[in-house]
Amino acid sequence: MRDQRRADGHGERDPGDARAGEPVPAPSPTGGDGGHGSLITVLFALGANLGVAAMKLAAGLITGSAAMLSEAAHSVGDCFTEVMLLTALRRSGRPADRRHPFGYGKERYFWGLFASVAIFASGAMFSIYEGVRTIVSGSDEQTAPWVAYVVILLAFGIESVSWTQATRQVRREAADQQRPFLSYLRSPDDPSAKTVFLEDSAALVGLVLAAAGVGAHQLTGSGVWDGVASVLIGALLVWVAFRLAATNKELLVGQQAHLGLVLRIHDWLTARKEVTRVVDLLTMLVGTDRVLLCARIDFADQLSVAELEHTCVRLNDGLRAEFPDLDEIFLEPVPSDDPSVLARVRARYGSRLTALRSQLPEADVPDQRP
Repeated sequence: MRDQRRADGHGERDPGDARAGEPVPAPSPTGGDGGHGSLITVLFALGANLGVAAMKLAAGLITGSAAMLSEAAHSVGDCFTEVMLLTALRRSGRPADRRHPFGYGKERYFWGLFASVAIFASGAMFSIYEGVRTIVSGSDEQTAPWVAYVVILLAFGIESVSWTQATRQVRREAADQQRPFLSYLRSPDDPSAKTVFLEDSAALVGLVLAAAGVGAHQLTGSGVWDGVASVLIGALLVWVAFRLAATNKELLVGQQAHLGLVLRIHDWLTARKEVTRVVDLLTMLVGTDRVLLCARIDFADQLSVAELEHTCVRLNDGLRAEFPDLDEIFLEPVPSDDPSVLARVRARYGSRLTALRSQLPEADVPDQRP
């Protein structure tokens, strides 16, 4: 038994009535303010990085600083990243169709993975190469270091504005899901804001490293310090690229919804008088603010077939009202003592669910509304 009817009251459309690629009516896959807020954050970051990249490149060429050239490559890589994120935001907003009945929300994760590759290839590798080359060559030439200092200060101010916007966006998304900031940052359903936040955070740290490298070069007369700063900037970008790639990989493979949401759904279903037991609960993120839910439920034995059908409809509507992030809902009646179902549940979760519930921070599991 399953019910896929939308909260707007429109029944499910027969797939045979739609040609491949023809949109099927569905809610906006961006969900809430997530799409609009992420778009502003990415555009903000793109504009900042375009200006900062030009300034850093000019400073690097004038001063001969490997650290400044590395920072220029860093900002150019960030620009490519933002272009990919804009592509992700546009393509993931397409409605569901016959070929993709769950929509295109995961395109955001695909392009987010490419963005992490861009950070690694264009920023990290160039920075490490330039740093090693400077150290090995032993170049001590430095011209007009004050130019580098001025550019670093200007870039720090611009990047701080972009970082503030990204931080606000991440905090807003975390608040929408009633989760702590760091918890959401570790496991977001929208990698766009996290990408910009980590990019800008790395940019601010990179500017400090570049300033230290230029300053040490000026004080000691040795270009080795400039090269070391460049290598450190590259290592920082490698870490950022790895973290973003890991996040998008998990989302592409099929990550479950946040445990706090899963437990709240479980408790909500268990509290219904028609439900004897929630046997199994499967969730998967299919896009930003979009969760697929499959619940295997042991219903009260006295329910007739007609009553069971109407119960599933009521549960579907109630779940959508209580948990707006739910996109597709599948409700399957099963007996609670079915050995094959229980074996799959034990193989998947074992005793971890109870243990995780006890370990989860209280702020991560909001109180269920009456």
